[in-house]
This record gives sequence, structure tokens and C-alpha cells, in this order.
Amino acid sequence: MVTLISAQLARLSVLSRLFGMSGVARDGLAGLAGAGAGAGAQFLMVVLVTRETGKQTAGVFFGATALCLTVAGILRMDVGNGLIHVIARAGASGRACAHDRTPAHVHVRHRACASAHVHAHAHAHARDCACACACARDCACACARATPCAHARVRGYMRAALTPVAALSLTVGAVVVTCVPDPVFRVLGAALPVVVCAEVMVAATRGFGAMSPTVLLEGVLLPTAQLVLVTLAVLAGGGSVPVLAAAWALPHLAVLALAALWLRGRLPRTPYVSGTAGDLWRHTWPRSAAAAVQAVFQRLDIMIVAMLAGPAEAAVYTAATRFKVVGQLANRGLAQAAQPRLVAALAARDLPRARELYQSATVWLVLLTWPVWLGYAVFAPWLLGLFGGGYASGTPVALVLAATMMLACACGMVDVVLTAAGHTGSSLANLVAAVAVTVALGAWLIPSWGALGAALGWAGGTLVKNLLPLWQIHRRYGLRPFGSHSLTALTWWRTRRPAREETGQEARRRTRGEAEQETAAHPRGEAEQETGRQTR
Repeated sequence: MVTLISAQLARLSVLSRLFGMSGVARDGLAGLAGAGAGAGAQFLMVVLVTRETGKQTAGVFFGATALCLTVAGILRMDVGNGLIHVIARAGASGRACAHDRTPAHVHVRHRACASAHVHAHAHAHARDCACACACARDCACACARATPCAHARVRGYMRAALTPVAALSLTVGAVVVTCVPDPVFRVLGAALPVVVCAEVMVAATRGFGAMSPTVLLEGVLLPTAQLVLVTLAVLAGGGSVPVLAAAWALPHLAVLALAALWLRGRLPRTPYVSGTAGDLWRHTWPRSAAAAVQAVFQRLDIMIVAMLAGPAEAAVYTAATRFKVVGQLANRGLAQAAQPRLVAALAARDLPRARELYQSATVWLVLLTWPVWLGYAVFAPWLLGLFGGGYASGTPVALVLAATMMLACACGMVDVVLTAAGHTGSSLANLVAAVAVTVALGAWLIPSWGALGAALGWAGGTLVKNLLPLWQIHRRYGLRPFGSHSLTALTWWRTRRPAREETGQEARRRTRGEAEQETAAHPRGEAEQETGRQTR
């Protein structure tokens, strides 16, 4: 199993470069591929549970797993995004030093050849060569000081992130197992530490600039294994909620083990570097509260429906809003690819680069998700019939969902941009406002409108969650979701094709022409170089 996953990780890296794609386009496409596979597997699992079990069982199962994921999101304290930030920053420091060192070596090699020439200006060349060597020594010393230190801190970041998160999740899980009599929550409580740590480990792989572990582990392996195990549980006659919960939770253990194996070969074997914990949590703790609110907001609607309208209505609402995962996963796939680059661009105050990333991701998000939402709005009665009898009553919920998600996708990954710019307080305030609107509208509408009332409450909170940060990043940085980079993002093959064509006969012809011009301009240079070679 480990060998198979490792081979697939390497294979995906090769295939992602097959068409000359790079950067956000390649990684975003990989993220979307994993998102599509995950959304399909989750949809099939919901169809299976709703058709093979009653509404009561399905409602309890969906509500319990939603609560488990909500608690896990709170306990993670957004440490995954914190690891992406600090690991990517440490890698950027090393790459910047290596970039500064390369020209110096080229310069030294050029000057070394020049110093051997028998030329009237030999002393001037020697002085230049000495200066270049000094610059090279300075850069090498700087790299020796910066790169190992930055690389050595990565292991410290991992320890500083996992220790409190694992301890807290183990404590909460133990309390649930020992104090809650419901067997469903005992099963999920035992699985809670694994669910929490698995996503943190997968997020850490993205800090190294790799998308393939996220795509294969979270996008393909996890939902596919959940679908297979839940199917086996249902076919074996174990369709009780505790058995379904165990089948749903078990694949997280495989994801945790494989992510740890991937990281093991990339983490330096160095002692703990002091200051790494403070460096990580100074960036992460303001986002911890926002991440907790975000985790609550993602699944709050299902829990509110289950509490106010009962498990049967919660099952109908979950089935009707299952396609919401498509938009969430697509946005997540693009955000995972763009987030490290946005952090680097905004840290360097490179607003043109940040604008390009934001607009490119937004236009691809719209083009890839709007056809899904339009199709869902048109075929909602037939699609909801797949879940079984009585689920077609959720058609109005599907229409509200489609319209809201189209508007949210048109805003782009606004919260990612806001937090990448360092405005974590504004992000927290926006999320609190969105949760308040969702709870207020849900408490008002659900008793009378049922699942439709929950959908309207969720739509109100989603609009607040997207429109507030959109206004904030436009006011502070002048960023818009659409602009000149939108069309450029759709024609990446046109911008790269001339570069590939130039590497052929035209490039060789251009190189010969430049060499001839250089020889004509400096006719004595080659003779002096030949004299130098003979002298050596």
C-alpha cells in the first residue's frame, strides 16, 4: 500500500508538467482533480446511506459526523495554515540565498577566464576577479548561515504544531469516550485525535510546495476508502450508526501514516531550535479563533436543522446540500495551490503578483463550478430522487444553494487573500458576523420553513462571509476578483507556445547571429582568448 501511494505521488508530479503548465495553473489543476474525485466519492456515500438506511439513521449519521468534523476543526486551531506559512517562508529564505549565490559563481568563472588573458588591462581584470571572489565568499558565508538555520527550524515547527494539537485532541477524545454514553460519539471520540492530526500532517506537505500528497491522500484515498468501507458495512448488514461511524473514521489513520511517511524523508534530523514555537504561534494564534468559527460555520446548518427540525429533516437538508461540497472543495483546491504564493507576494508588497494570483484563481473557479451549479438547479428534482423517496422535497433548497454558491465563487478566495495579507482580526470579525447571521436566520426560519429555512439562513451567512472581505481587500489593496489577468489565465498555452518554439531552429539561428555580432564588435577578443589558452 505504501509503495503504491508513493509511486502515485511521483507519477502525478510528472503528469502535472506534461503540458508545460507551472505554478498556480498546474497545482490548482491538481487540487481541482483531487476535489472532483473527493466530491464524487462523498456524493456516492450519501446516496448509499440515504437509500440503504432510513431517514432517521441517515440524519443521525450525518449530524454526528458533522459534529466530529466541527470539533476537529476547532481543535486544529488553524495550525495547518500556520505550518504552510512558516515552512514556505523558511524555504523561500533558502531559495533567495541560492538565487543570490548563482550569479556570483558565474561572475567568478567569467573573471577567472579573463584573468588568464594576455591583455594590456590584465591588472584591471585581476582586481575585478578579486572583487567577484570576495562577493562569492560573502554570499557563500551568508548562505551557510541562513539556509541551514532556516532548514533546521522546520522540524521545530512541526513539533511546536503537533504537540499541543495532539495533546488537546487526545484529552477531548478521552473525555468523550469515558463520559458520553452514546456509542456513536464514543467511536468518533476515539477517532478524534487521528482526524485532527491527519489534516495537520497533510497541510504541512503543502508548505514544501507539493500538491500531490494533498490530492492523493485527502482528495482520492480518504473519500474513496470511506465509500468502500461504508459500502461494506451496509452490505454486511451492519447499517447501525456506530458501525457506519467507525467505517467513516478508519481511513483517517491511513492518511495520517502516509503523510508522516512523506514528511519523514524531508524533515532535517536536527535538534530543536529555540524560538520556533514562538515564531509559529505568533502567526497562528490570531487565526485559531477564526478557524474555530470557520469550522462551526461550515457545518452549523446541519446541526441546527437536526436540533430544531429533527433527524429526518436533517437528512433531507444534507442530501439537498451535498453538492455544496463541490464548490467548497474546488475553492479549497485552488486556495491550497495559491496560498503560499499569495503569502510571499503580499509579504514582499508585490501587489501586481497578488492581483494576478487572485484574478487567475477566481476566473478558473467560476468556469469550473458555475456549469455545475446551473446544471444542479435545472436537474435538482431528478438528482434528489437518487437519494430515495421523499428527498425531492428538497428542490427549493437546491435552488437557494445553487444561486448562493455561484455568487460566492464569483467573489473568489477572498478570505485567503485577507489572511495572507495579515488581517486575521478582520477575518475573525467577518466569520463571527456570518455565524451570527446564520444562527439568527436559522432560529427564525427553521421552525416554520424546515430545511428551506436552514438554506436561507446559510445563504445569508455565506453572503456576509464573502462580501465583507471582498469590500475590505478592495478598499485596502484595490484588488478585484476580475480584471486584466482573468483573460490571461485562460490563455496560458498561448503565452508559453512561443517559448517552446524558440528553443528549436529559430533559437539556434538567433544564437549564431548574436555570436557573429559579438565577434564583429570585438575582433581582438577571440585572438586574446586563444593566446591565453596557448599560454596555459
